[in-house]
Amino acid sequence: MSKRVCPWWLGYWLVNPLRRLIHNPDKILAPFVTAGMTVLDVGPGMGFFSLPLAGMAGPGGKVVCVDLQEKMLLALQRRAAAAQLAERIVTRVCTPTSLCLDDFSGKIDFALAFAVVHEIPDPASFFADLSRALKPGAFCLVAEPKGHVSVQEFEDSLAIAGQQGLRRVGSRRITWSHAALLEKGNNDDHKHFGEAKES
Repeated sequence: MSKRVCPWWLGYWLVNPLRRLIHNPDKILAPFVTAGMTVLDVGPGMGFFSLPLAGMAGPGGKVVCVDLQEKMLLALQRRAAAAQLAERIVTRVCTPTSLCLDDFSGKIDFALAFAVVHEIPDPASFFADLSRALKPGAFCLVAEPKGHVSVQEFEDSLAIAGQQGLRRVGSRRITWSHAALLEKGNNDDHKHFGEAKES
C-alpha cells in the first residue's frame, strides 16, 4: 500500500455532511449519471460520493466501489444499508497494482476517481484497468486535491491516461481541486463538455 493512501479512520471526516457545502455530489455528478447506469467509484472511502451515485443510478443501476482498504468498504456497506441503498452497491477490495475488475470489463457507464490518482503507485496500470472497465464512449471524472497535487503532476497523470485510451474532453471547476473529464475511445463524435463550474 502506498504511504500516501488516506488512513481508514480519516474516512469518517470525509463523509461529514458539512463537506457537501464544498463538494456537492449531486451538482458535481448529476450531468453524467442517469437511472440504470453501472457506475464505478474508485477509492470511495466510506461512500461520500457512492451513496448519492446509487441514488442517481436508481433501482436498476449499480455502483461498483473499489478500495484498497476493507475497513473503508465495511463502513460504506453499513452506511448504504442505513440509507436503504445496499442492493445498488457492489464493494470490492483491490490491490495496489490492480482494480480487480475483470468481470466488469466494458460494462461501466461512468467512473469517478476523486482524490485517488496521486495515491496510485502505478498510474499507467491504473488507467489501463480503468479503460478496460469503461464502455466505449463512457466518461470518467478525475479530480485531485490542489494541496497534494501540482498542476504539472495533474497534467502528467492525464497524459498517462491518454496513453491508455482515455482522452481529455473537458475541464471541471471543483473547489480545491484540479479536475478533468476523460472519455474512452477514439471516435470524433464525442460530446465536448468544455469547462464547467461546480454549480
